[in-house]
Amino acid sequence: MALAMVNVTASVLDWVSSAFDAPTRAVVFGVPIDGHLVVEALLVVVILFQLTRKSYKPPKKPLTEKEIDELCDDWVPEPLTPQITEDMMYEPPTLESAAGPHAIVNGKEVVNFASANYLGLVGNEKITDSCVGALEKYGVGSCGPRGFYGTIDVHLDCEQKIAKFLGTPDSILYSYGISTIFSVIPAFCKKGDIIVADEGVHWAVQNGLYLSRSTVVYFKHNDMKSLENKLEEVTRRSKQPEKVRRYIVVEAIYQNSGQIAPLDEIVRLKEKYRFRIILDESHSFGVLGNSGRGLADHCGVPIEKIDIITAGMGNALATDGGFCTGSVRVVDHQRLSSSGYVFSASLPPYLASAAIAAVDYLEENPSVLSKLRTNIATLFNELSDVPGLVLASHILSPIVFLKLKKSTGTGKTDIDLLDSIAKQALEEDSVLIATTKRSSLDKCKLPIGLRLFVSASHSESDLLKAAASLKRVAASVIS
Repeated sequence: MALAMVNVTASVLDWVSSAFDAPTRAVVFGVPIDGHLVVEALLVVVILFQLTRKSYKPPKKPLTEKEIDELCDDWVPEPLTPQITEDMMYEPPTLESAAGPHAIVNGKEVVNFASANYLGLVGNEKITDSCVGALEKYGVGSCGPRGFYGTIDVHLDCEQKIAKFLGTPDSILYSYGISTIFSVIPAFCKKGDIIVADEGVHWAVQNGLYLSRSTVVYFKHNDMKSLENKLEEVTRRSKQPEKVRRYIVVEAIYQNSGQIAPLDEIVRLKEKYRFRIILDESHSFGVLGNSGRGLADHCGVPIEKIDIITAGMGNALATDGGFCTGSVRVVDHQRLSSSGYVFSASLPPYLASAAIAAVDYLEENPSVLSKLRTNIATLFNELSDVPGLVLASHILSPIVFLKLKKSTGTGKTDIDLLDSIAKQALEEDSVLIATTKRSSLDKCKLPIGLRLFVSASHSESDLLKAAASLKRVAASVIS
């Protein structure tokens, strides 16, 4: 059988070979046609036939009423929201008073370390009076965006005040603190641009990066060697670097770790590789530097070396909204290109008035910064030996961050353990602290932990009480 197949194959090959080597078979219109041309012509005809023929489609048979009903009964629509699990059924403690150093939670007074009231301005009499005056003059809201009759003179005064305080040419106000950074980034960064960002940036920055549609490259958290490697790699791969806008995006004090960015080193790398800097100062404005002017003041870096600075005003200034500051061109561009500015109703006038009063207070009372740093150092030292926990924040950061010395193995069990510590500290010792809960949208990979916001208005006894509570509770829960 095998021999027969070999003979047939040989015969076919001989026939094909003879067809190609055959002498002239015919003469068409005086042109001699060789054998291989005949074979090629037949192949072309077959290919054209296959390309032009209609594909076979089986005839459609309409479904019966019974079949339609069965399909409808079997169809299950996708849920609009994910299934609510028991872990999602979380009710945070509810404040029943102002978020000062002491607050009322569930009917009892607690020491509050869960509010970023850094300068202790919540309830400040001068700020309250400025708000009352603005309410009587302007009412509550503006009822319009800044570009459509929502600009009030107090907005312009606040923008000038912030720019003068920081030493920048101009600034622009936003209605909501968290929307500031994720409106500013897409206003300047577009598809095709390159952003090199710290992997520890908080969710609002992440959202801005996503909305920009730029190419985003992350470097290791607060690691300048990793940043330089990424900048060098991006520069090397760029085919036309002079035509691509490139940015470094960092936080001054990282909300997810309490670490402080080394701005002097970042500026050096920015100038070496020709990038621009977008710096979020939500937790450093009014805190760092000899006069509270932020990270540039703290690191001794000229403010003009930072291209774009943003900050929320809901922390040190104890108001709401946010601002972006920089050159006149940077500010003017946002008035027509930043979604959070163009499409949102403008900041309520009384909040702008409160921001002006808060900056005035900081200029008139620089000693509040010394008190804040003393409190931070006291709590930092007291928490240096908490069982099972380790300090991860900078010693000058008002965000004192504690993470587990050893993870339990999963994020869920880690957060359950930290929640137990925070819950017991509240219920047994009346100390309110926060765990770093993250939504499913938050892509930060840094370890979760306990976060204590230190205020200049905390007393020494408040700090010692919090430290003692954490040591006791952590020892019992983690063991």
